[in-house]
Amino acid sequence: MIRDSSRKPTREGVAEAYEKIAAILPPTPLMPVDIGGVQCWAKAEVLQPVGAFKIRGAWHRLSALSEEERERGVVAVSSGNHAQGVAWAARRLGIPATIVMPRNAPQVKLDATRALGAEVVLYERPGEDRDEVAARLIGESGATLVHAFADAWVIEGQGSAGIEAEKQLGRTPSRFIACCGGGGLAAGLALACPTSAIHPVEPEGWDMVGQSLAAGEIVRVAADPPKTICDALQPDATKDINLTVLLGRAEPGVAVTDDEVREAQRFAFRNLRLVVEPGGAAALAAALSGKVPVDADTVIMLTGGNTDMQSFAQTLASG
Repeated sequence: MIRDSSRKPTREGVAEAYEKIAAILPPTPLMPVDIGGVQCWAKAEVLQPVGAFKIRGAWHRLSALSEEERERGVVAVSSGNHAQGVAWAARRLGIPATIVMPRNAPQVKLDATRALGAEVVLYERPGEDRDEVAARLIGESGATLVHAFADAWVIEGQGSAGIEAEKQLGRTPSRFIACCGGGGLAAGLALACPTSAIHPVEPEGWDMVGQSLAAGEIVRVAADPPKTICDALQPDATKDINLTVLLGRAEPGVAVTDDEVREAQRFAFRNLRLVVEPGGAAALAAALSGKVPVDADTVIMLTGGNTDMQSFAQTLASG
């Protein structure tokens, strides 16, 4: 049976994803953190087996494939964290995986993806259309596309972090502050905890979810976008499936600077003893800079920790 790729993500799907993921992975810590004299909470997704929350959506998606789909394999497009999540799930389930990754992705992410057994196909960023590369591979093999954020199962899987945090906190969080690329995590959290405020945080110049929320329609990145150290948060645009969930549900988007992100990385290392990559520190940067308010029931998502030693050491030294 071929699964319906047009299905929409649901709260019931998030609950199912939570049960599936809880059966194979321990919960990541919900850590108290003091920001401006207020104790709130940081969800340490950096401590997942692949160093990022992306393992959640990948597991929910791949474990839902039919036997026929598993035999044909999967294709994913990613700068590194989704790549590792898909590769991890594919190896555990015995599914061939091909990952389309930018040639300038951090070497630590390229190496980790290959080490998990996936085939890596490189493309030039900027210059080549990664979706065209993926479409060609799928046309040749009949593989299933596992989109990094525009997939119902992936959205539901990412949302499992919200149910997990709610159970750990013992009450519904007042708000989630979420690092945001294409909006998969933000949409999943919105479904998981319908009464919690959802604050998507993106790099300056790459705040396509925030701009799309403001416009009420999809806005694409400018032709000459600024550079950002947040390599994990650089989709050209969000997708309809994400925006549909977030419109009327998410708070206005927030954009953070590279300097704010670096300070958040240093703060997490100093106060939480955690290594957080730039894209994984964006939400914390928004809280520390005062761009998003915090209270005792705020959960800040620390979404990824896949950074190389040299760049992380430079960030620590620069502070």
